[in-house]
Amino acid sequence: MNYDFSQIPSQGDKYASRLRLRHCGRLQFLKHAVSTELGGHGDNFTNLIIVHQELGKQCLDSGLILSINAHLWGAIFPLITYGSVQQKQRWLPALLSGEMIAGHAITEPQAGSDIKALTTTATLTDRGFLLKGHKRFITNCPIADTLIIYAKLDNKLTAFLVKEDDEKVFFTDNHQVIGCASATMGDVLLENCLIPLDRKLGKTGAGTLIIQHALELERSFVFAGISGIMDWQLDTVIKYSRERKVNGAHLGKNQAISHKIAEMKLRLETITLWLNECARLKIKNKRLTLVSAQTKLYASEAFLQSSLDAIQIMGTMGLLETNKMNNLVQDALASRLFSGSSEIQKNIIAALLGTGEGYKGEEKK
Repeated sequence: MNYDFSQIPSQGDKYASRLRLRHCGRLQFLKHAVSTELGGHGDNFTNLIIVHQELGKQCLDSGLILSINAHLWGAIFPLITYGSVQQKQRWLPALLSGEMIAGHAITEPQAGSDIKALTTTATLTDRGFLLKGHKRFITNCPIADTLIIYAKLDNKLTAFLVKEDDEKVFFTDNHQVIGCASATMGDVLLENCLIPLDRKLGKTGAGTLIIQHALELERSFVFAGISGIMDWQLDTVIKYSRERKVNGAHLGKNQAISHKIAEMKLRLETITLWLNECARLKIKNKRLTLVSAQTKLYASEAFLQSSLDAIQIMGTMGLLETNKMNNLVQDALASRLFSGSSEIQKNIIAALLGTGEGYKGEEKK
C-alpha cells in the first residue's frame, strides 16, 4: 500500500501534533497488522515495517513516529490482546481511524522504568474505581483522548482505560524534552479520578504482563519508521559526498569519508534484518523478549552513530539551523532512552542469557 504523506500538517504546537497523528489515521495508516475482523487491513508485521519505513523517509519526523508507536503499542494492541469483546467494539474503531489518540502511562517521578516501584493506586468502590497517582514523561500527553494507565489494585499491578475528560484527571504538557520534540509529552495527575468498572483492561494483576507485551512490540518496531529516516540520511550524505569537492576531488574519494558512509549503510541494513526477524517471530507467534531488546539496543546506538557521522561528513553545513541533520542528533540521543534505555536492554539480554538480574527462570532463546 502506497501512502502520500505530503499533506501531513507542519510541525508546530500540541494542536499541530494532534492533527498530524489524526491525518495518519485518516490515511488508514494505523490499521496494519490488525485483522479485518477488528477493522484492520488484515496484513502482517512485515507490511507494517514497510509502510513505517516509507513514513520515516517521507516525513523525517522522529517525534511523529514515536507518537504513532505509543498509540499503536501502548493502546491499540493491548486492547486487541487483553480487551473484552465490548471494549474492542467500543474503543478500537476510533483508535484505528485516528479519531481518538491514545498511549500508555507507566513511568512516575520516583519510579522511572522500575514497575515494581510504581505507587499509583486504584481502589474499588460501589461507584467504580478511584485512581490516585502521578505519571511523568508520558508520550501523547496532553493530546491524548485516552491513556492506558497502570495502577496497583489490591497491591496488584492492573491496567485501566482513562479518558482525558474523566473526573479529577489532568493530562498536562509539563516537562517537554528536546529530542523527538513533535511528540508531545507531559504528566498525568490523578486526584481520586473516578472511572466506571468496565474500564479495567484485563484481569486484576495482569498489568505487568500487559506492560511487558506492549514494550516488547514497541521495542521491536519503533525503529521501522526511524530506519526510513536513516535511509534518507544515507542518501543525503552520498549525494553531498559526490557534489562536494576538496582539492579538485569529490569528497567521497576520501577514504575516511567513504568508510563512514559504508558503515552507515551497514547499520541501516542490519536494523532492517533485526526488524524483519521481529516480524517473522511475531507472525509465527513466537517469543519476542530477547530479540526485541536486541533490536532496540542495536538500532538506537546505530541511529546515534549514523547521525553523528552524517554531521561529520557534512561539516559545518550539517550544523546549520535549517539542516535537518542537526535535529536528528538530538532525536537519536532520545532514542537511547525511550522504550527503555540502552542499559535496560542490556540487562534484559544478560538476564535471558543466564547472567544479571531480572527475568528469572525464563527460557534462553
